[in-house]
Amino acid sequence: MFPVMLVAQEARIKVSTKSQVVVGEQFRVVFEINADGKKFSAPSFEGFSVVGGPFNSTSSSVQIVNGSMSRTVTNSYTYVLRAEKEGSFTLGPASCTVDHEQIKSEPFTITVVAGDPQANTGGGGASGQQHSGSQQNVNDPQVSGKDLFLKVVPSKKTVYVGEPLTLTYKLYTRVPVSQLSMSKVPSYGGFWTKEANDNGTYKQSSETVNGVEYTTAEIKKVVLIPQKQGRLSVEPMGIECIAQIQTQRSRRPSNDPFEAFFNDPFFSRGYTNVQKNVESSSLTVDVKPLPADGKPASFSGAVGNYNFSATIDRDALSTNEAITMVLTVSGSGNIELLNLPAPVFPPDFEVYDPKITSSVDISSQGLTGTKKAEYLIIPRRAGHFTIPPVEFSYFNPAKGAYTTLSASQMDINVTKGTGDNSGDGGLYASNQEDIKYLGSDIRHIMTDKSGLRATGSHFFASVPYFIILAALLVVFFIVWVVVAKNRRFKQDLTMVRNKQATKVAKGRLKNAYTYLKNSDQNHFYEEMSQALWGYISDKLGIERSVLSMETVKEAMTGKGMAESLADEFVETLNTCEFARFAPGDAASKMQGLYDKGMEVIMKVEKQ
Repeated sequence: MFPVMLVAQEARIKVSTKSQVVVGEQFRVVFEINADGKKFSAPSFEGFSVVGGPFNSTSSSVQIVNGSMSRTVTNSYTYVLRAEKEGSFTLGPASCTVDHEQIKSEPFTITVVAGDPQANTGGGGASGQQHSGSQQNVNDPQVSGKDLFLKVVPSKKTVYVGEPLTLTYKLYTRVPVSQLSMSKVPSYGGFWTKEANDNGTYKQSSETVNGVEYTTAEIKKVVLIPQKQGRLSVEPMGIECIAQIQTQRSRRPSNDPFEAFFNDPFFSRGYTNVQKNVESSSLTVDVKPLPADGKPASFSGAVGNYNFSATIDRDALSTNEAITMVLTVSGSGNIELLNLPAPVFPPDFEVYDPKITSSVDISSQGLTGTKKAEYLIIPRRAGHFTIPPVEFSYFNPAKGAYTTLSASQMDINVTKGTGDNSGDGGLYASNQEDIKYLGSDIRHIMTDKSGLRATGSHFFASVPYFIILAALLVVFFIVWVVVAKNRRFKQDLTMVRNKQATKVAKGRLKNAYTYLKNSDQNHFYEEMSQALWGYISDKLGIERSVLSMETVKEAMTGKGMAESLADEFVETLNTCEFARFAPGDAASKMQGLYDKGMEVIMKVEKQ
C-alpha cells in the first residue's frame, strides 16, 4: 500500500486586467480560479460593452513526491471588453461554487480616460499593469447599423377584428454571422398568435436596400389575429449574434528586413468575432371593428374567405344503426378560432358530441386549411326525417361585406330494425341522458355468460391465492440474495476493477482498431496507450497515477507474474510511446503494435 496524501489549497478567484484604458479601447479581463468550480458568474461590467466571451480554459497538473500527491487546477474565464465612456468604474466581484461553497473575487476599479485607442490595445496583464513593447496594434473592429440590422415586415398594417396578418422578422447583414439567439421576446398584446415551425433553419436570400446588397435570413414568422379594435402595438424583437469582422494589424518601424516583410499588412489581415445585439423597430397596427350593417344571425366570428359543405355517409338505414354527418369549412382566415354551426336534429335521433379536427398551415395570406365537425347519429324510431339546411356566415375583408353559405336539406329514411320493439311503450328524447324505456322488457340484455361465476366464489383464501402468495415470497428471497451479493461485490472496488479490466481494455482496443483502419495515427496510439495502462492499473488494483515505466514491472512481479512477461509488457508500453516517431511504414507499425498489445494482454489474463 502506498500512503497518498492530497495536498489541498484554499480556493480563490484572481482577477487580471488593466487598471487604466482609453475610450474605445478593447482589453481583456481574466478571472482565474485555482480549483474545480461550477456556476461561474461574472460582474455586470457596467460602463463597458462585452465584445467577446466568456472564453473558458482549464489546466491541471499532478505531482507525487515521497508518496504525497499534489494536484493543481486552474480554470480561467476571459472576457473582451470595450470602454464606452470616461470615468472611474468599480466592478463588483465574480462568484463561483467550489465544493458546495461560494467564493468571490475582490472588486476592482478600471479608469477610462480620453485618448487614442489605437495607441494602447494590449490584451491586459496583471491587475494594475500594462504591457509595453507591443509590436502590433489591432484596429478596433466595429459593426455599424448599416452592416447588420433586424427588420419586421408586416403583410398589412390595417385589418379588421379577427382578420389575420403575418409578421416576418428578417435579418439583413453584410458580414458573416453565427450563433443567433433571441435576446428580447416581442409581446403581442391584444393579438392571438401562431408561430411558423422553422425546424431550426433560416430561409436565406439576397436583397438590395438603398443600393446596397444584403444577405437576408427569415428569423421568425408569426401570424397575428387581433381580438379587439383600436391601435395595437407590437413590441420590438431582439437578436444576439456573433459577427465576424475583418481586422488589419499595423506595424511599427523596424530595422529587421524579415520582420518588416512578415509584418506587412498584406500578411496581417485577420478576423475578430464581435458580439452584436440588434432590435427590430416597434410596429403599430390599426384594427377596425366589423360592420354592424348586414350582419347575419348565423355569424359567429369567422373572418376570411371560406367554403362550406355538409355531408352524411348514407341516407337510408334501420333503427339503432349509426350514420355520420360531417360539416367542413375550408379556406383562409381565422380558421382556428371560428365556431362551426350546430345542425338541428330531429328529437328521435340520439346525437353524440361532435369530434372537432383542424389542419392549418401558415402562408402569405395568413392561416389556410380545413376545420371539420363529425357528428355520430343513431335514429331510435322508424320513419322519414329531415335535417334542415345548415348555414355558415363569415366576413370577407377583401369585399368588406358578409357572406352566407348554406348546405342542402338532408332527407333520411329509417326503417324498423330486427328485434326493435321501440314502437311499444318507448319514449325518446333528444339527449342520451334523457332516454327512458317504458316497455316491460329490458333492451340490450347481456347474452354472454363468460364473465359469470358461481355465488360465494372468491379469489381470497383460494388455492390459486396461496400459490401466488408463495411464489411472491420465493421471488422476494431470490431477489434479496442477488441484491445482497451484488452490494458486497460492488463494495470491493478492487474486485470490481479487476473484473471489468478486460471489458474496458477490449473497448479501447476496438476504438484503436477503428483508428488503425482509418490510418489515424495520433488517436490510434492514444487509445493503445490508454488500453495498456488502464488494463494493468485495473487488473492490479493500483491507481494509474502511481504506475510508471519504472514501477509497473515491480508491481506485476509483486502480483506473482513472470518477470519475462513483465519485461514484455513494459517493452510494449515503450513501443507504444515511441512508435509514432520511429521511421518506417506507419500502417505496418500500427498493425504490429496492435497485434503485440492484444498478445500481451492475453498473456497477462492467463497468468
